Amino acid sequence: MSLLLVVVLVLAVAVLVGFVVGYNKLRAADVHVAEALSGIDVELTRRAALIPALVQTVATFATHETAVLGRVSSAQAALTSATGGDSVVRRSAAERDLDSALSGVLALGSSYPQLNSSNNFLNLQENLADTENKLAFARQYYNDAVATLNRLVGTIPWVYLAPLAGVSEREYYQAPH
Repeated sequence: MSLLLVVVLVLAVAVLVGFVVGYNKLRAADVHVAEALSGIDVELTRRAALIPALVQTVATFATHETAVLGRVSSAQAALTSATGGDSVVRRSAAERDLDSALSGVLALGSSYPQLNSSNNFLNLQENLADTENKLAFARQYYNDAVATLNRLVGTIPWVYLAPLAGVSEREYYQAPH
């Protein structure tokens, strides 16, 4: 009888340890995804912070391009409001809109040679390119973290522990095209 009790206790402890390890592994993966998403937000915020200076620089050379500049300002405001929320789709859509608006502003450089030779404009272009490179890395880091989490949540035994840990699959970040 005591051998049976020892076996039952050992099994109960093993199940409890397995539950705790699984729970912690799932929560850690979920936190890793949230951390990676905040990395994207940092770069999107950095990018959005460059926009007012870019708009001001372009406005000094291209005063009658108010529609183009207004579109960039609106897209920048939408991106700022999209960061920090839970929606990856909303971030991606706001980023796509900003990319589209920025292409119009950067194209003004060919229409205004004095703008294209402005050190301030060239510096802002360089900073935007650097931010885009960091943003691409942050997106990849996030998608790798999501892939790890989604693999865990979708496989046995984690699939049974995920609801108990409050963890579910996450969306991948779609880069703007």
